[in-house]
Amino acid sequence: MSGDVTLTVSPSFADMPASDWEALAGAGPQAAGAPYNPFVSHAFLSSLEESGCAVRESGWLGQHLFLRSEEGVLLGAVPCYLKSHSQGEYVFDHGWADAFERAGGHYYPKLQVSVPFTPATGPRLLVRDGIAPDAVRHALAEGLKTLTDKLGVSSVHVTFARDEDIAALDDAGFLLRTDQQFHFFNRGYENYDDFLGTLASRKRKALKKERRTALENGIEIEWLTGAGLTEAVWDDFFAFYLDTGSRKWGRPYLNRRFFSLIGERMADDILLVMARREGRYIAGAINFIGSDTLFGRNWGCIEHHPFLHFEVCYHQAIEFAIARGLSTVEAGAQGQHKLARGYEPVTTRSAHYIPHPGLRRAVAQYLELERRDVAEINRVLETHTPFRKG
Repeated sequence: MSGDVTLTVSPSFADMPASDWEALAGAGPQAAGAPYNPFVSHAFLSSLEESGCAVRESGWLGQHLFLRSEEGVLLGAVPCYLKSHSQGEYVFDHGWADAFERAGGHYYPKLQVSVPFTPATGPRLLVRDGIAPDAVRHALAEGLKTLTDKLGVSSVHVTFARDEDIAALDDAGFLLRTDQQFHFFNRGYENYDDFLGTLASRKRKALKKERRTALENGIEIEWLTGAGLTEAVWDDFFAFYLDTGSRKWGRPYLNRRFFSLIGERMADDILLVMARREGRYIAGAINFIGSDTLFGRNWGCIEHHPFLHFEVCYHQAIEFAIARGLSTVEAGAQGQHKLARGYEPVTTRSAHYIPHPGLRRAVAQYLELERRDVAEINRVLETHTPFRKG
């Protein structure tokens, strides 16, 4: 890069003006460059921090990296955390930690570049639009290595990164990892029935029956966004989230305050799909709306009905995306059951810098085999999509 630049580290978003942060490509609805990703917005990241969900006490101490010009202009940034555990990441490295600890090493603390509790691909090396993006990403990647070495921690992990970030991290010597998700792709459908028309007859009939069954017993579905996201609605949704999250993880990651904050700060970027029966809400799913993608996140319920989860989380997301003209639905981590509902296998990517030569060598060998397995599994799954062949 031409001119002098400075890399600094901050534990908090509190002192970062939202306007500066959201000038980074992809981080603000009005910014040019990469498609808007609500998870890297100042509103979302600061709400995680202010609510106490992603803070030192929960094992997420901010170590956010900022690259500034000589004049103090923010050129790039990395949302980064010093972690004392591997919870809430969705790219699993517990086996690496166990092996390193058994060999006498200390895996924790480590650095984690991600959006906490959010397995969605998005910008990780954020760049101000029009400011030599390749050079900025290179500087940020090298900055992460320097920070890892300076802190004396075991590693830094950049998860659910976009291809352009992966390329820069690869050039900087990070190890590359792949995994699998299932996404829906809107191929110009006019409505849900238009999408159904692309499926094999047997699959189409199965989905129609599934959707009818889900809405039996007088269940109705509502889409809530913007002003519709009242505190009373958040109370209901949080009850669903607590019930399901407690059974699934033991302790839900997000607290009630977080939902109030995002409701205040980014209501137009949120879609709640809520199921109502006999005058009260019984289930719901939260989605976040980007410029070209609907991101499905958390689901919960207080009544169990056949196929209601699939209806609220997957079918309704497809309907909303088509209605809004969004190109993609990312429905969260894992879940081969999404395949039968029109979601297709995709490869997600992460990058890992490990200074210790022994641990690096062992992880590199493991990742080479894992990448082959992921590629082969995706190849097989692509032959089992519900779409008409030929």
